[in-house]
Amino acid sequence: MIQFGIDRFLADPSLRKPLEGKRVALCAHPASVTADLVHSLDALAALDDITLAAAFGPQHGIKGDKQDNMVESDDFIDPVHNIPVFSLYGEVRRPTAAMMEPWDVLLVDLQDLGCRIYTFITTLLYLLEAAAKHGKQVIVLDRPNPAGRPVEGTTLVPGYESFVGAGPMPMRHGLTLGEMGHWFVKHFDLDVDYSVIAMEGYAIEGAPGFGWPTERLWINPSPNAPNVNMARAYAGTVMLEGATLSEGRGTTRPLELFGAPDIEARAVIRTMHELAPHWLEGCVLRETWFEPTFHKHVGQLCHGVHIHAEGKFYDHEVFKPWRLQALGFKAIRTIFPGYHLWRGEEFKYEYTEGHLAIDVINGGPALREWVDDRQATAADLDALATPDERAWREERSSSLLY
Repeated sequence: MIQFGIDRFLADPSLRKPLEGKRVALCAHPASVTADLVHSLDALAALDDITLAAAFGPQHGIKGDKQDNMVESDDFIDPVHNIPVFSLYGEVRRPTAAMMEPWDVLLVDLQDLGCRIYTFITTLLYLLEAAAKHGKQVIVLDRPNPAGRPVEGTTLVPGYESFVGAGPMPMRHGLTLGEMGHWFVKHFDLDVDYSVIAMEGYAIEGAPGFGWPTERLWINPSPNAPNVNMARAYAGTVMLEGATLSEGRGTTRPLELFGAPDIEARAVIRTMHELAPHWLEGCVLRETWFEPTFHKHVGQLCHGVHIHAEGKFYDHEVFKPWRLQALGFKAIRTIFPGYHLWRGEEFKYEYTEGHLAIDVINGGPALREWVDDRQATAADLDALATPDERAWREERSSSLLY
């Protein structure tokens, strides 16, 4: 039976003994729950040997109540435990000196998705940097990477660092949050007291979950992360946030599909198969119709493509979500050469300046340029990404815990 970091921490007093007499803070969100679905904040508060002093919430808030991107949360006093809850997606992204003062040790218990753009890893980096500056201790209570070990995408290039690009890694990094913390400490040469309470019984490449242990319930870590299929597809579908196409926000299957009122999904799927059928292995694409209740194309009937990386259609070893979504863009560009595909610079994605949102998301312009080049082939994108993927597998190897 698998034990997440929080479960081990609660069950083993010896793991808590070094924290005796210290003020403890927790960084959490709605998926920060025990095996019995007790929120980690409540579980820690119930311990006699832990002095809970503060809490932090990442993007979407500790309650996960902020539905859309770029919607900020306020600080507040927890009404149950009477401790300050600081927002790391409000007036600041990096913790201030005042936020660092009330505690000595920070427990980070965040369910991640295994994708560079999912901002919880950047929040971890900012917390580690602040802890190094203020002489604080950070412990990650580790959780699974539901996308598993596969690596995909080009490496973020210098000058494209952002809140969705914490460092030079590919889109799909294949690390757990605890492992990512080790890489951050090493890569950025951080002088910080950092450790991980690792999971027990976690087979990151094992069937049937291939990263997600199927005996554990899925709780949304953010409002638009409703299931494991989304987590698998996300390293590709997140790019839709930089496109004019809907990613399904305002529907019940966000970030598993893409579409718009003015595309013909059957033609898109057919063209994708013609251009690079080997990039579509490990899943199945299904024509769908949807009408977003908010966000892009709100109230308009959209024709779309639903990505199913689940059930009998899923092959963990060959599914390539980043290439698949790139191919979706390429198919639309092929069918509709003049299609207004990319959101413009007036859309300041995650408050960035000077870059198109699609380039911020990808950590550089290479993917957009490949899509827009009518002569570029699947082999050309492979030639860009494959060396980066190979280098990252080597780079991350010393940080692996499982």
